[in-house]
Amino acid sequence: MKKYIFLGSSVTYGSASHGYSFVDMLAEKYQIDYIKEAVSGTTLVDNGPDSYVQRMIHNLDKEMECEQFVCQLSTNDATQGMPLGEISVSTKLGDFDTSTIIGAMEYIICYASTTWQCPVTFYTNIYYDNKNYQKMVEIMYQLKEKWDIGLIDLWNIMEMREIEKNKYHMYMADVIHPTEQGYREWWLPVFEKYFKLKKR
Repeated sequence: MKKYIFLGSSVTYGSASHGYSFVDMLAEKYQIDYIKEAVSGTTLVDNGPDSYVQRMIHNLDKEMECEQFVCQLSTNDATQGMPLGEISVSTKLGDFDTSTIIGAMEYIICYASTTWQCPVTFYTNIYYDNKNYQKMVEIMYQLKEKWDIGLIDLWNIMEMREIEKNKYHMYMADVIHPTEQGYREWWLPVFEKYFKLKKR
C-alpha cells in the first residue's frame, strides 16, 4: 500500500491534543498507510537537524512508494521571523536557498516530487493575526502556479474565520493549535473533501 507522508511541526503532530491530529484521524477513518514526520517548534528554514528539510532528507525512506506528500506551512517560521527570500527562476534542487522560507519550500517541493514522484500538497493554518504568515500564504499561490502543487488553504476559508467565539474556544487551544475536537469537527472535513477520500 502506498503511503501518505505528512511533514510538519506541532499542528501536524497534534501538540494540543496529546499527539493525535487530523493526520491520525484520516489514517484511522480511511485505513491509510502513513508516516507522520512531525516535530514541534521546527521550521521550514533549514537551520538545524530538526528542520523540515533535514528530517525529510534523513528520516524518510527514498525508496518507499508514496501516494501523497503533505507539508504544513509552518507558523514557526513566521513567529521566529525567518527570512522570507524570493522565488527562484530555477527548478533544480541545488539552486534553492534553504536558509530562507521560500527557498526551503521550493527545495521541499522539488525533492519530494522527484524522489517519490507523487503529488505534493501544502496546507496552511487557519487565520490568526500575523503579517509574516499572511505573506507566506500569499507566496503559496505563486509556488502553486510555478510547481503545479496542491494547496489546502485553511487561512482563507471565511467560514472558519467567522466561527462563533464559544465554538472557536472549543476547537482551538490557542490561535495556532487545534484541540482534538477542533481537528475532528473543524479541520478533518476540509482534508477529507480535498483528498476525496472514501472508506475502504
